[in-house]
Amino acid sequence: MHRLFAALLAATPCASIAQAQTAPPADAGATQPQVAAPAISGPAFTVDRALELAGVVSPALEAASADVRAAEAGRRVAGLRPNPTITVEAENVAGSGQYRGTQSLEATTSLALPLELGGKRSARIAVADARTDRATIQAAIAKADLRLSVIRAYAEAASAERRLVIARDQAHIAGEGRRAARVRVQAGRASPLEAERANVALVNAEAALVREERAVEVSRFTLSRIIGQPFAGPLDANWFDHVPATHGPLRPIDSTGTLMMAAANADFASADASVRLARSQRIPDLTLGAGARRFEQTNDTAAIFSLSIPIPLFNNGRAAVSQATAERQSADARRRLAAIDVDQAVAWAQAEAANAATNAAAASGPALAAAEEAARIARIGYREGKFGQLDLLDAERTLAQTRAAAVDALLSYHVAQAQLERLTARAPIIQGE
Repeated sequence: MHRLFAALLAATPCASIAQAQTAPPADAGATQPQVAAPAISGPAFTVDRALELAGVVSPALEAASADVRAAEAGRRVAGLRPNPTITVEAENVAGSGQYRGTQSLEATTSLALPLELGGKRSARIAVADARTDRATIQAAIAKADLRLSVIRAYAEAASAERRLVIARDQAHIAGEGRRAARVRVQAGRASPLEAERANVALVNAEAALVREERAVEVSRFTLSRIIGQPFAGPLDANWFDHVPATHGPLRPIDSTGTLMMAAANADFASADASVRLARSQRIPDLTLGAGARRFEQTNDTAAIFSLSIPIPLFNNGRAAVSQATAERQSADARRRLAAIDVDQAVAWAQAEAANAATNAAAASGPALAAAEEAARIARIGYREGKFGQLDLLDAERTLAQTRAAAVDALLSYHVAQAQLERLTARAPIIQGE
C-alpha cells in the first residue's frame, strides 16, 4: 500500500490552479478540514477600480501631463518672432564750450527690427512640434507603465490572499493531525514520537500562517499606496482565477505602432528637426533700423536708416551642425535597435504568458485532483492505522506544494499578460500626422 501511495504521489505533476482554495473531498468516516474564509470580507475590490483610482492620484501621470503642457507652451514660444527694439540717443550734451548744456543737443529715436533668415522660425517650430509629440507619447507610456504596476500589485495582493487561505487550511489540517496523533499515542497504537512530529508540523503551519498574514498586509498596503487610498473588501478572486485557453502558435509580432517604437521614432524626428535648426542658424540675420534725429540748434529733423549683419568669423555654425548630425545618427541607430528589442521582448512575453496560462489551466487537470485524493487517502489510512505518519505528512506537504504552485502559476500568468499588454500597447494618434 505504501508503495502504491508513493507511486501516486510521484506521478502527480506539479501544476497550477484555480482550485487552490478547494478543501480535500469529504470522506464518510473522516473529519473533513475546512478552508477558512479570508479575514477580509465585503464586496470585492476589482482591478478596474484600482486602475481608476490610480489614474487619478498618480504622480507619474501628473508629471507627464505637465510635460505635455510645457511642450505645448514651448511650441507657442518657438513660433514667436523677435521683438523690435526702440533706441533713444542723446549726443553733444553736457560737454564743454559750445556743447555745454543742451544747446548743441542731437536727439535720435530709432526702431530696430530683427529679420530672421534661413527658415529659423519654421525650424524652431519643427523642433518644438517634435518635442510635443514626444511628450504626448511619454504621457501614454506613463499611463501604460502605471497600468502594469497596478495589475502587478493587484495580482501579488490577490496571490497573497490565496496563499493565506492555503496557510489557514494547512494550519487546520496540522491541528487535526496533532489531535489524531495524540489519540493514537494514548491508545498505544503509536509512539510518542508521532505526537512530537505532529507538534512540529503544527508549529511550522502556524508560523507559515503568520508569514502569509504579514504578506497580505504588505501587499495590500503596496496596492493602497499606488491607488492613493486604503481599500476594504477582498480582491476579485474570479479575475485572479480567470485564464483563457491558449492554443496554437504565438501571434505574429509587429512592433510598428507600439509605444516603444513611437518613442524611438519621435526621438529621431526631434533629432532630425534639430539638424535643420542648426543649419538655419548658420545664416546670419539682418537687423533693419529706422529713426529720426532732431538738431537742437536749428530745430531740424532728419531720417536715419541702418542695416546690421553679424560676421560669422569665430562661430560659423559648422560645429553645431556636426553635433546635431551625429545626434541624429545616434537616434536613428537607437530606433533600429528599439525595433529589435521590442520584437524580442514581445516574443518572450508571449511565450511566458502562454506557458503560464498552460500551467494555470492545468488546475482542473489531474495534478491538484491527484494531490487532494492522495491526501484524503492518507488521512483515512492514518486514522485506521494503515499508513504511517510520515506518509500522511508527505501527502499533506505535496498537496500544499501543489496548491502553492497553482497560485504561483496564476500570478505568473497575470504578470506576464500585463507585461505583454504593456509591450504591445499602441501609440496615441498624433494630430497632424
